[in-house]
Order: sequence, then C-alpha cells, then structure tokens
Amino acid sequence: MGTKKYLRRRKKISNSLNIVGTKIRYYRELNNLSCQKLSDKLMLYGVDIHRQAICNIENGSRTVVDYELCAFAKCFKITVNDLVDDYFKDL
Repeated sequence: MGTKKYLRRRKKISNSLNIVGTKIRYYRELNNLSCQKLSDKLMLYGVDIHRQAICNIENGSRTVVDYELCAFAKCFKITVNDLVDDYFKDL
C-alpha cells in the first residue's frame, strides 16, 4: 500500500474510537429504532448500553467491545460481518 493511501485511511479512522458507528446508526434507522429502543433491545440480550452510549458509539466517541458488537448484530438480525465489511474493503 502506498504511503498516501495509508495516511488517508489512517486519518479517516483515527478520528473515531470504533469502525462500526456509522453502520450501527444506519441499521438502527433502517429498523426505525430510537437510541432508547435499541438500548432496551440490547438489555433483552443481557447487554447494558445506555441510550447516550449508543449515541457516542454512533459518533465515534466510544469503543465497542466484541460482545456488544455481537449483540448489535443480533438486534438488527444481521451478521457481525455486515457491520465491519466496509472497513475490510478499505484495507
């Protein structure tokens, strides 16, 4: 990979603490869920993420741990790959 491409990619992801925030927002809106309703659904899977934390994930100011990523995918009835595939395509 060329230096310029690496720097562009690094700059693109360095401003965010996660790689899935925009996808989580996309699928949340696609499923007509508010942040609070998504938080409630996550609680049914035993994952306690407050409404504000979901907003922080979506805007890139909070990290996402592996079990949370799995719970998001389950809530949206998608795979974890659906949440991370754009990142892999850009590598």
